[in-house]
This record gives sequence, structure tokens and C-alpha cells, in this order.
Amino acid sequence: MNTREFDIIVYGATGYTGRLVAEYLAHHYADRADGPKWAMAGRSRAKLEEVRDLIGAPATTPLVVADADDHADLEAMCLRTRVVLTTVGPYQLYGDKLVAACVKTGTDYADLCGEPAWMAAKIAEHQAAAEASGARICFSSGFDSIPFDLGVMMTQKACVERFGRPAPRIRGRVRAMQGTFSGGTAASLGATMKAAARDVSVIGILRNPFALTPGFEGPAQPSGMIPAYEEDLGKWSAPFVMAPINTKNVHRTNFLLGHPYGTDFQYDEMMLTSPGEAGKAAAHAALEFIKNPFGAKPPRPGEGPSKEERENGFYDLVFVADMPDGQRLQYGVKGRYDPGYGSTSRMLSETGIALLACTKPGGIGTPGSFLGEALVKRLEEHAELTFALEA
Repeated sequence: MNTREFDIIVYGATGYTGRLVAEYLAHHYADRADGPKWAMAGRSRAKLEEVRDLIGAPATTPLVVADADDHADLEAMCLRTRVVLTTVGPYQLYGDKLVAACVKTGTDYADLCGEPAWMAAKIAEHQAAAEASGARICFSSGFDSIPFDLGVMMTQKACVERFGRPAPRIRGRVRAMQGTFSGGTAASLGATMKAAARDVSVIGILRNPFALTPGFEGPAQPSGMIPAYEEDLGKWSAPFVMAPINTKNVHRTNFLLGHPYGTDFQYDEMMLTSPGEAGKAAAHAALEFIKNPFGAKPPRPGEGPSKEERENGFYDLVFVADMPDGQRLQYGVKGRYDPGYGSTSRMLSETGIALLACTKPGGIGTPGSFLGEALVKRLEEHAELTFALEA
């Protein structure tokens, strides 16, 4: 692997989010000795050249042409790099061949996938082969699900330090968030809904919190779908649209690490509104929002928030660990920039760089299971996230 031409290839660099990843690498690591050797990849050289110039990347930035439908193209691309970062979704439509190529060539991979049925299928199809080739396949390396996956991990570390044991129950709560959806996110949800309409088993995967832990079924989990007033936080909680994927990834990390959180671990995610009747009304209104988060006119692929919207965005998460004896611990994770794009592009980039130093065996894992606290450190140092014990 160390003899390969590049450290990282950004595949899909001409798309909305791929461009942000390339822009981050081009500017944040410009002229830095610790920066990766990286290249931009996509289907069209002309579009790659256009985006390279648009984001102000050096004219010497390598460009790689590869078609998502061409096995030979993808394998040739993978053999040139140690890590592939892909933003080409929906992954259930365009990701099969790239994952297969990375597994075959022993190339590490990270994506932004929030499509659990596809992820479950890839785990069943490629886990053994990835272990054999040494490829580390790291799904969900953006806002879904890094802040939640690593937030739970750090909360449990704090519980062990304070209480001598992990918490059997953690509540993940979104205290505040400002950001917008892109066309890629809308397309992924649309593809998942169409898949569920064709195959009823997809619905079972979406509903099962242990869909990504093959062979293990943990205890019943809180639904996260029932608005409630949370006395200790002083606010109403409402359903959170990303909970179905984040909770599955948290349980997969626990599973892959040998259940350091316990085999009886319970976890749910909700978003906080406000106290009183206004908060109650907002919590119940969220039930309707999650049925159709994009409204009557969802954004089209390639569309997304403006630079100003990305820079003005943020998120503030809290993880509340409830111990059996009534003791409680509170841990916060905060991020600058809008969560889905400004922050996600940084998280995916730093996941790729962290994978370069990873010594874990190959397989299909999570940012938490492969990288853990090493990624927490990178995100704090480079991506403007904070992880901190609060109470």
C-alpha cells in the first residue's frame, strides 16, 4: 500500500459534496508537510478540470477519470491509492462496483452512506473478503454518523472513568442545529423508499436497530418516535430524522468492538424543542416533518446550501448517560458549519487521513470501530468539532 501513487482519491469530486471535500483538502492541507498526496476523480476530465479551477486547487492537482459502471476503471483507480473517499450516491444505485473494487484491491474506503438496507447487504456480501484483502470499508463517515458514533464512545469512556462501568442506557439529543438538505440527501431517501416499495424486507431492516449486527439481537430499544417532556433537560423531545441510521451505526460499533457498552445497551436519538406548550406542539409537529422532510419540491442532485448557509450552520448534541442507581453523566459534541455539507466534507476528509494511519484488520466497520479516539483528535484539531464532558 505504501508504494501506491496517492494517499487519497476523492471520487465524485465534480458533485456538490465531492467538490467540498476536494476544496477542503486543497486549502486546509496546502503546503503542509502532514498533508496527504491526493487526487480528484470522476467520469469527465473536462468537469474535473473545471471544478479544480473553481475551487482554487493547484493546476498540478492530479485528475483520474473513472466510470462508476466500469469494473476495470474502478479497479485501476483503486490500485493507485491507499484510500478512496466517495460522495457518489445514492450508494444503492452507484456504489456496488466501487465497494467491490476496493475490497478486491485491498483499498481502504469511506463514504457518506445513510442507507442501512444497502449497508446490510454489503456487509453480508463483502465482510469476509474485506477481512482477507485487508480493505477497511468505512460507511457513514459524515454527519451520519460520526458525531453520534464517537459521541456515544466518548460518553461511555467518561462513564467508565467516573462510575467504573459503561452506561446501559444513553440518550442522544440534538439540542440545536442549523443546516439544509442537498439534492443528494433527497435522492438517497427517495431511492430507499423505492427499494422498500419493491422489497418489503427493506422495511424490516429500516425498523430493526440491530440490522447491522448480523448474528446479534440486543434488547428492545426506546422507539424515539414518541414526543415526551424530559425533566432533567427541561425540554420536550421529538423524533429525529437521522436516528434510524445513527442508532444502527452506534450498535454496530459496540458489536464490532466486542460490546464494551454491554450486550444490554439501549440507545435512542431525538431532537429537543423547548419547554411548555410551544415545545410540546413543536415536538408533535416533528412527527409530520419526518414523514416528508423535503416538502413538495425536494432539491435536485447537485443542489445544496450556499457558502453563506454552510458557514452559518452548526450543531449541538448532548449525550445523557443514565446509570441504574440514578446517577447521570452529560457529554456534549458540537460542530461548526452546517452539519450535512460544511462539516460533513471535513469529517469525510479527516476520516480518510485517519485511515492512512489505521492498523486495524480489514473488514466492514464504522468510524468508531476503525478509528475511535484517533479520529476524535483529528476532528478537534482540524475540523472544528468539540467533544467535552459537561456534567
